[in-house]
Amino acid sequence: MKYINLLLLFATTFTFANNPEPKEIQWISFEKAVKLSELNPKPLIVDIYTDWCHWCKVMDKKTYTNQEIIRYINSNFYAVKFNAEQKAPVTFRGQTFKYIPNGKRGVHEFAASILQGKLSYPSTVFLNKNKELVQAVPGYLKTPMMEKLINFMHQEAYITKDWPTFEKEFKSKL
Repeated sequence: MKYINLLLLFATTFTFANNPEPKEIQWISFEKAVKLSELNPKPLIVDIYTDWCHWCKVMDKKTYTNQEIIRYINSNFYAVKFNAEQKAPVTFRGQTFKYIPNGKRGVHEFAASILQGKLSYPSTVFLNKNKELVQAVPGYLKTPMMEKLINFMHQEAYITKDWPTFEKEFKSKL
């Protein structure tokens, strides 16, 4: 019996050591997320940021390092980190979006399009399995708010419930 317990302990330890939970969100390009979503449909979460944005960096350090957020996003979404000032073009639904310079800074047409012209950084954008815009949420999101939002979006609760109803139900489940 001791040998069986020892063997089970070893097998469990070995399994977890070789298959650890990711320590960070598995960010991919928008183009890759679209391709993967065509093979295995999942909603997309798009973090729109800029290199100079203070609150974008805070969100990276605080919200996107929470293990529950990491686990939930990696399991249920294709996660995209999109620099709103990137120079590389993006093609989506037959349209090519480009960087438009404007003085010292510019904006990528894709960021402007997905944010519907309301440029705010950071912004978190949710697209459904059909890659249709569900919601763009501007501003820094603390972990508790992000947890509610990713559940709301992944469960597609927005189809049948308003936000206050979902939020009340979500709190009662905790």
